[in-house]
Amino acid sequence: MGGDVLRWSDYRSMPWKNGGGTTREVASGVVRGPLGAVEPAEPVDGFDWRVSVADVDAGGAFSSFPGIDRVITLIEGDGMVLTVDGVPEVVRPLSPYAFSGDAATDCRLEAGAVRDLNAMTRRGRATAQVRIVTVTSEAGMRSDEGEVLLVMAATEGITVGGPDGQDTALGRLDCVRQEGSGALALRGDGSVAEIRITAAS
Repeated sequence: MGGDVLRWSDYRSMPWKNGGGTTREVASGVVRGPLGAVEPAEPVDGFDWRVSVADVDAGGAFSSFPGIDRVITLIEGDGMVLTVDGVPEVVRPLSPYAFSGDAATDCRLEAGAVRDLNAMTRRGRATAQVRIVTVTSEAGMRSDEGEVLLVMAATEGITVGGPDGQDTALGRLDCVRQEGSGALALRGDGSVAEIRITAAS
């Protein structure tokens, strides 16, 4: 059991596409060749999938990402309201919300700055599923062939088992990346965000 541990301190910081804030890229990739085969993506708009963490300090318009499907999960802060193509939606902490990157999207903060986890996939190339998992003592997760599994610690107190039998502690917002068929053993007491990336069929 294992996976690559990605640390918050190593995530690459970059400005939002519209210049209105900053985001830290956790991981990204492009789909090439056989189903699920992925390679790292360099250009900001050259990804088929990207997972990042954004700091939202003030309300305003979200960047437009034509052809991209998005899932946003509030991981810090007390809430925000997204107005997507004129329809308001309350986004509550640790509740994934899916919407289209094509849509005109505006954000209103309910109680100060927030931080959110973003999973973005290029429509027709890849898809993302995001869920929050509560870990009490121990939890196991499996990834399938042709899948990228990312598990981000939403709280302190989570460790992941390694191939040498030693547990590695995950700081808050650290992430474990598992590609292809495999298993992860999580231990501790807290919550994680499970992000599964698959090539579109």
